[in-house]
Amino acid sequence: QVQLVESGGGSVQPGGSLILSCASAGFTLAHYTVGWWRQAPGKEREGVSCISRGDDSTYYPDSAKARFTVVRDAFKNSVYLHLNSLKPEDTAVYYCAAKIHGMSGRLNDYPYWGQGTQVTVSS
Repeated sequence: QVQLVESGGGSVQPGGSLILSCASAGFTLAHYTVGWWRQAPGKEREGVSCISRGDDSTYYPDSAKARFTVVRDAFKNSVYLHLNSLKPEDTAVYYCAAKIHGMSGRLNDYPYWGQGTQVTVSS
Protein backbone atom coordinates (compact mmCIF):
# COMPACT_ATOMS: atom_id res chain seq x y z
CA GLN A 1 0.00 0.00 0.00
CA VAL A 2 1.50 3.30 -1.13
CA GLN A 3 0.87 5.99 1.45
CA LEU A 4 1.85 9.62 1.20
CA VAL A 5 1.63 12.22 3.94
CA GLU A 6 2.05 15.96 3.38
CA SER A 7 2.97 18.45 6.06
CA GLY A 8 4.34 21.95 6.43
CA GLY A 9 1.40 24.03 5.33
CA GLY A 10 0.31 27.12 7.18
CA SER A 11 -0.52 30.80 6.96
CA VAL A 12 2.03 33.32 5.72
CA GLN A 13 2.07 36.90 4.54
CA PRO A 14 2.70 37.76 0.88
CA GLY A 15 6.37 37.40 0.09
CA GLY A 16 6.81 34.71 2.72
CA SER A 17 8.09 31.17 2.39
CA LEU A 18 7.09 27.66 3.39
CA ILE A 19 8.56 24.21 2.98
CA LEU A 20 6.09 21.41 2.31
CA SER A 21 7.07 17.82 2.97
CA CYS A 22 5.84 14.64 1.34
CA ALA A 23 6.77 11.53 3.25
CA SER A 24 6.10 7.95 2.29
CA ALA A 25 5.45 4.91 4.41
CA GLY A 26 6.07 1.34 3.46
CA PHE A 27 7.76 1.96 0.12
CA THR A 28 10.80 3.66 -1.40
CA LEU A 29 9.73 7.05 -2.71
CA ALA A 30 12.89 7.36 -4.81
CA HIS A 31 11.44 4.68 -7.10
CA TYR A 32 8.55 6.97 -8.00
CA THR A 33 8.05 10.18 -9.89
CA VAL A 34 6.46 12.70 -7.52
CA GLY A 35 4.28 15.59 -8.50
CA TRP A 36 3.04 18.46 -6.40
CA TRP A 37 -0.44 19.73 -7.15
CA ARG A 38 -2.67 22.36 -5.66
CA GLN A 39 -6.36 23.10 -5.61
CA ALA A 40 -7.90 26.42 -4.71
CA PRO A 41 -11.59 26.76 -3.80
CA GLY A 42 -13.72 26.57 -6.90
CA LYS A 43 -10.80 25.77 -9.17
CA GLU A 44 -9.42 22.65 -10.79
CA ARG A 45 -6.42 20.89 -9.37
CA GLU A 46 -3.25 22.09 -11.09
CA GLY A 47 0.31 20.81 -11.12
CA VAL A 48 3.01 23.06 -9.68
CA SER A 49 6.10 20.86 -9.87
CA CYS A 50 7.35 17.40 -10.64
CA ILE A 51 10.52 15.45 -9.86
CA SER A 52 11.32 12.40 -11.87
CA ARG A 53 12.39 9.02 -10.57
CA GLY A 54 15.93 8.07 -11.45
CA ASP A 55 17.70 11.28 -12.46
CA ASP A 56 15.57 13.67 -10.33
CA SER A 57 14.95 15.95 -13.26
CA THR A 58 12.36 18.60 -12.46
CA TYR A 59 9.59 20.49 -14.15
CA TYR A 60 7.70 23.65 -13.19
CA PRO A 61 4.86 25.44 -14.93
CA ASP A 62 5.24 29.17 -15.49
CA SER A 63 3.23 29.95 -12.35
CA ALA A 64 5.89 28.25 -10.21
CA LYS A 65 9.15 28.91 -12.04
CA ALA A 66 11.77 30.85 -10.03
CA ARG A 67 9.59 30.68 -6.90
CA PHE A 68 9.06 26.98 -6.17
CA THR A 69 11.75 24.31 -5.88
CA VAL A 70 11.21 20.58 -5.55
CA VAL A 71 13.93 18.40 -4.04
CA ARG A 72 14.20 14.79 -3.07
CA ASP A 73 15.90 13.42 0.03
CA ALA A 74 16.24 9.70 -0.58
CA PHE A 75 17.78 9.14 2.86
CA LYS A 76 14.66 10.56 4.51
CA ASN A 77 12.39 8.91 1.93
CA SER A 78 10.78 12.28 1.33
CA VAL A 79 10.23 14.97 -1.27
CA TYR A 80 10.09 18.65 -0.38
CA LEU A 81 8.51 21.64 -2.09
CA HIS A 82 10.09 24.97 -1.22
CA LEU A 83 7.64 27.80 -1.70
CA ASN A 84 9.16 31.28 -1.93
CA SER A 85 7.83 34.76 -2.72
CA LEU A 86 4.34 33.54 -1.99
CA LYS A 87 1.38 35.43 -3.38
CA PRO A 88 -2.27 35.43 -2.31
CA GLU A 89 -3.11 33.49 -5.47
CA ASP A 90 -0.92 30.64 -4.19
CA THR A 91 -3.52 29.96 -1.51
CA ALA A 92 -4.70 26.37 -1.97
CA VAL A 93 -4.56 22.85 -0.61
CA TYR A 94 -1.29 21.33 -1.78
CA TYR A 95 -1.03 17.64 -2.56
CA CYS A 96 1.82 15.35 -3.41
CA ALA A 97 1.20 12.43 -5.71
CA ALA A 98 3.31 9.54 -6.93
CA LYS A 99 3.47 7.47 -10.06
CA ILE A 100 5.71 4.85 -11.53
CA HIS A 101 7.82 5.80 -14.56
CA GLY A 102 8.36 9.29 -15.91
CA MET A 103 6.90 12.74 -15.42
CA SER A 104 3.38 13.56 -16.43
CA GLY A 105 1.25 16.65 -16.26
CA ARG A 106 -1.95 14.66 -16.31
CA LEU A 107 -3.67 14.36 -12.96
CA ASN A 108 -5.13 10.93 -13.71
CA ASP A 109 -1.67 9.47 -14.34
CA TYR A 110 -0.95 9.64 -10.60
CA PRO A 111 -2.56 6.75 -8.71
CA TYR A 112 -1.21 7.62 -5.27
CA TRP A 113 -2.15 10.80 -3.40
CA GLY A 114 -1.65 12.32 0.01
CA GLN A 115 -4.41 14.00 2.01
CA GLY A 116 -3.18 17.53 1.29
CA THR A 117 -1.91 20.43 3.37
CA GLN A 118 -3.41 23.93 3.41
CA VAL A 119 -1.35 26.95 2.39
CA THR A 120 -2.88 30.36 3.02
CA VAL A 121 -1.21 33.56 1.86
CA SER A 122 -2.76 36.78 3.13
CA SER A 123 -1.88 40.01 4.83
